[in-house]
Amino acid sequence: MRRFLFLLLPLSLSQCQLKKDLAQVPTYGEAGVHAVIEIPAGTNHKIEYQKTNQKFGVDQIDGQDRIINFLPYPGNYGFIPSTEMDLAKGGDGDALDILVLCESLPTATLIETKVIATLLLRDNGAIDTKIIAVPIDPKLRVFDLEDFQDFLLHHDAARRMIESWFLNYKGRGTMELIRWENDQYALQEIEKWKK
Repeated sequence: MRRFLFLLLPLSLSQCQLKKDLAQVPTYGEAGVHAVIEIPAGTNHKIEYQKTNQKFGVDQIDGQDRIINFLPYPGNYGFIPSTEMDLAKGGDGDALDILVLCESLPTATLIETKVIATLLLRDNGAIDTKIIAVPIDPKLRVFDLEDFQDFLLHHDAARRMIESWFLNYKGRGTMELIRWENDQYALQEIEKWKK
């Protein structure tokens, strides 16, 4: 298993390795929304940030590493820092999920993003919100996207692939599609769950 650095190590103006204390990372950066990458694009390992020991590790089920029995993650998956989907407001108690569409980024990367869409799913009866984003830094992008309209008009096949992936990665019939929403809705969701 890889060993990850937790020092503040700049990789570019919009991307860096995280320092240990995620409680100090704000939701917003200078130009966009921060994302903490847990799972690099292209892996099947379900890596999560563990608040109790402030470390990243592969999620465990019955003492075994949790491996997604499906295609690898189609983007860099993680969470938006300083957010919490409060149980009292209908959330799941975790930080708001985000999928960053770009080449694979290491676990523990902090990247500034531009939100472009919201995918609303139902997971075991609970609403499961996924924010879809691209890096603020155009050099890191694999799509030239500015908003949800661009996503629909120019990359609808990618949108459908992301939808299909999330509907099937836990097994067929486990997840249910509610709907897609635009970038403005994504920003409202972030504000709703911001601590």
